[in-house]
Amino acid sequence: MANSAGMALNFKFELMTGIHALGPGTGVPVRTAGVADVLKAALFLATATRVPGDAVYNTTLELAASGNYTQGGKTVTMANVPSLKTNTGTFNPTANLTWTALTSSGAFDCVVFYNSSQSNKQVSVHTFSVQSIVAADFTLTMPADAAATALLQIA
Repeated sequence: MANSAGMALNFKFELMTGIHALGPGTGVPVRTAGVADVLKAALFLATATRVPGDAVYNTTLELAASGNYTQGGKTVTMANVPSLKTNTGTFNPTANLTWTALTSSGAFDCVVFYNSSQSNKQVSVHTFSVQSIVAADFTLTMPADAAATALLQIA
């Protein structure tokens, strides 16, 4: 059998758990083993331009703080630990995200996940069909925790 180049499979999900810090870094925070960072989810107007290249969360064109929405979004329940599904490191929040009796300040179509424990660094951007809600519950259903469907995947 010949040698085969590629990223170690365990490394993919170990990155998500903070096991590896490659290089000295700049301003890398001290980590406490077994303590997860706080992940938050914020909703953005359809006129926003949130993209994966954004480095940090900001309130530019986030829903206004009204109608049971608070700028900064909701804290994401993270009892699940990252895992390895065949060749893919995955992470999925534990529970769906629900904003109760939401009245949106405008049409929105985007949720930004960000790490509020690490200087509000952006984690991911997810889009959906345009919503405009008046005094109703809004729920983002989390996908199945599998290699092809998990919210965050490193393949």
